[in-house]
Amino acid sequence: METPKRLRDVLEAGRFAITTEITPPASCDARDLLKKALPLKDLADAVNVTDGASARAHLSAITAAGILLQNGIDPILQLTCRDRNRIALQSELMAAAALNIENLLLLTGDDPKAGDQPDTKPVFDLDSKTLLKTARLMRDDGELPNGRKIAGQAHFYLGSADSPVDPAPEWHPTALAAKIDNGAQFAQTQFCMDLDIVARYVAKLRDAGLIDRIKLLIGIAPLASARSARWMREHLYGTIISDDIITRMDAAADAKATGATVCLELLEGLKSIQGVAGAHIMAPLNEPAVPAIIRNAAHLRT
Repeated sequence: METPKRLRDVLEAGRFAITTEITPPASCDARDLLKKALPLKDLADAVNVTDGASARAHLSAITAAGILLQNGIDPILQLTCRDRNRIALQSELMAAAALNIENLLLLTGDDPKAGDQPDTKPVFDLDSKTLLKTARLMRDDGELPNGRKIAGQAHFYLGSADSPVDPAPEWHPTALAAKIDNGAQFAQTQFCMDLDIVARYVAKLRDAGLIDRIKLLIGIAPLASARSARWMREHLYGTIISDDIITRMDAAADAKATGATVCLELLEGLKSIQGVAGAHIMAPLNEPAVPAIIRNAAHLRT
C-alpha cells in the first residue's frame, strides 16, 4: 500500500491546503471509483469521500476511503448520522481506525426525503457534535461513550462542516464554537465565493478566539454556468456567490473556462486572508476542471 502525504501534516505546517471531493459511484467495481479519484492523486492534499450524497445509495464511503488510501490518496471520510444509530457509527469509527483512515468529516446529514428513495426511514440517533465527541473519546481515551474500553489506537483528525455568513455586529459563531469544543480540528465550509464576506467572517472568528483553534478550509467551485451558479445560490443552503461572479459567468463566451479562472482567482484571494488555512473545491457539473485548477495553484502551496 502506498503511503500518501497526510492532510494533518500540511495544515499543521501552515501550508495552504487544497482539498476536493468525489461521490463514490453506484457501482460494485472499484475501478469505477478509481477513474474518479486517480486524476487527483499527488494534486489534492486530501479527497473527501461523500457518504450517501444527495440521500442516494452509492459504494460505501468507508470502503471507498480505504481504496483511496491503498492507492496513495489521503481520504477524508465523511460519516453522516442520517443512516446509522450510535452502535453502527461507533463500529464504523473503529473500522476507519483499523484501516488507518485518519481524516473524518462528521456530519448530521440531510433528510432522506431529498433523495431517490423518499420512503427511507431516517435514523439521526446522534448529531454531528455528539459524533465528534464520540470520535474524540475513542481516540483520546480509548473508550466508547458508555465507558467500554476498545483495543488499538485511533489517530483521527477530526473535521466538521461550517456555513460562513456575512456577520451582523451582534452575530456570534456559536455553532462552530460548539463543534470545536467537541473535538473539531478542521472545518470545511459550504460554498463562500465572496472574498469580502470571507474576510469579515474570519475576523469574527478571530474576535471570538476560534481562528487559532481550527483549520478553516473555505468551499469554492469551478462554476459550470451562470444558470448553475444561480441554482446553487437559491437551492443549496448557505451558498454564497457574489453578484460580480454571476455577472462574469453571464458574459462568458466559454462558461466552464471562466468558472475555472474564477476558481483560481478565489484560491489566490483566500491565500491572502490571514486565518484561512486552505480551500475545499467542490465541482458540481464540472469535476474534470479540478485537477488542472489545483495544478495551476501550485505556487500558492509553498
